[in-house]
This record gives sequence, structure tokens and C-alpha cells, in this order.
Amino acid sequence: MAENQLGITRPRDLWSRIIDSDLFYSFTRNPVVVVSAIATLLFFIGAGFAPWLAPHNPFDPASLDLMEASTPPVWIEDGMSKFLLGTDDQGRDILSTIMFGSRVSLIVGFSAVIFSVIVGVTAGLFAGYMGGWTDTIIMRLADVQLAIPAILIALMINGVVAILLPRNMQVEMAIYVLILAIGVSEWPKYARVTRGSVMVERGKEYVAAARVIGVHPVLIMVRHVLPNVMGPILVFATLGLALAVITEATLSFLGVGVPPTTPSLGTLIRIGNNYLFSGEWWITLFPCIALVILVLAVNLLGDWLRDALNPKLR
Repeated sequence: MAENQLGITRPRDLWSRIIDSDLFYSFTRNPVVVVSAIATLLFFIGAGFAPWLAPHNPFDPASLDLMEASTPPVWIEDGMSKFLLGTDDQGRDILSTIMFGSRVSLIVGFSAVIFSVIVGVTAGLFAGYMGGWTDTIIMRLADVQLAIPAILIALMINGVVAILLPRNMQVEMAIYVLILAIGVSEWPKYARVTRGSVMVERGKEYVAAARVIGVHPVLIMVRHVLPNVMGPILVFATLGLALAVITEATLSFLGVGVPPTTPSLGTLIRIGNNYLFSGEWWITLFPCIALVILVLAVNLLGDWLRDALNPKLR
């Protein structure tokens, strides 16, 4: 609360509360986290504004010149100043393809995490609050799925849906199928985290009071229990974004992700891998570095957020 000349206190604005918070203090005192946040922000800006910030449009056939294909980075002999990181076998600027590819990877990663959170949190809420057979059935389904590697489940879902779809719709629906495959493969983790937190909250007095006055169980879960368990879920979702991006890159590298006409970082790495031993190492190296930096930065932010929100570590 801030006090004016008349001695009347007034609420501080949102920015002042953020600056004075323990979370912001912890953030500014950790240089690794600050660098990770800057790197993540640059990736988001570069991916979100790729059509305007990218030096070239790598997916405009009219702007491509095969005479400029396989041009090395600018600091190597025969490099060109307009292609800082070189070009691929079709003459596309590597830096521009990384910016556009990061856009696809982040869209798929975010959408898959949102889908996983919705399904997993809903299942975890009902399992933790209702207990009994509801808890047993949901958790056994989660245990069975957790026993299978997530990448195999994603491959299976992607293959089944691709078979069911008409051939003329497979390319158009490829990104949506990929989001569904990654989302379904990751929901049990969010369900288990939510269930554990809900089981702690359901025994507290505010839940008992809501039951006494006749509040419907669904309203108790949504209005009272869910807001108190969102902290661990948000931390887990941050870490899950990095995992979703890696899963998308793995599927695209294997050729079952997004179509080649809409390349992500995984597709760029797969294409460049064909030219790795011919001396054109930059085609695959720079997308690999971009993927590593993005995943590492998001993971470091998630680790910091987990520690910062843990009251036992304050």
C-alpha cells in the first residue's frame, strides 16, 4: 500500500507489486535464469514475427536461386553476406528457415501442452477428489500409458489417424494430428501431479465448509480446489513445453511429423542430415544448435520456477 500527502493509503499498481515480489527478486539475482529468459524471448519474437523479421522468405519459390544452393556461412570462403548462416540444397537461407521452423515447433509444442493440461488436469481433479473407483480407473489407465514410452504412443496415434484420414486430407491435417499425438502421450503426467495436489487440498477446512453448505462437487473442484493446485501444474507445463518441442522434432526427424512443405526444426535437421557427410555441415548443425538452445532455455526457466514457487526453498 502506498501513502499520499493526506495520509490515505491506496493500493499499489501491478508493476510495483511485481517489482517488490520474491519471485522477481529471485529472477534478477540469478544470471543464468535471466540469460535463459532473454534467449527464450528472442526465440518467441523471432518465431512470432518471422514473416517480417526473417532476412528472406525461404518458402517463396520465386525468391529462390539454385545457383545459391549450398552456400557456406558468411565467415567461410565463398560465403555471401546476405546469407549469414549459409543456404541449403535448394538455396534457402538457413537463418530464415530456422525462424520459420521455430514458429511451427513452438505452435505444435504449445498446443500439445495445452491439450495435455486440459485432459490431464481434468482427469487428475476427478481422480483426486472423488477417489474410489474413479481414482482407480483413471490412475490405472495412466499407469499403463506411462509404462509405454511417449514417443511410441505418439507414433502409434499418428499412424492410426493418418490411416483413417483420406489421403487428400493427410497433409492439411498433419499439424493437428501431431498435436493430438503429443498431447495424448503426455496427459498422464499432468494427471498424476494434479491428483497428488488435489488429495492434499480435499482434506482442508475450506473444502469441508463448501461441502457442508451444499456446493456441488464439480463447483468445489473448479472454483476452490483447482486454483490452489495450479502452481505445480504451471511449473510442470513449462518443463512440458520443452519436452513437447523435442517430441515434435523427433517425430519430424523420423518423417512422421509436419509435411516437408511446412518444415519445423526436426524437419530441417532431417533434411540437413542427408548432406552432413558431403561437407555441407551447416545445413543440419545450425538447426540443431537452435533446438538445443531453445529446449535448454525453457528447461532452465522451468527449473527456476519450480524452486522459486517452492515455499520450503525460500
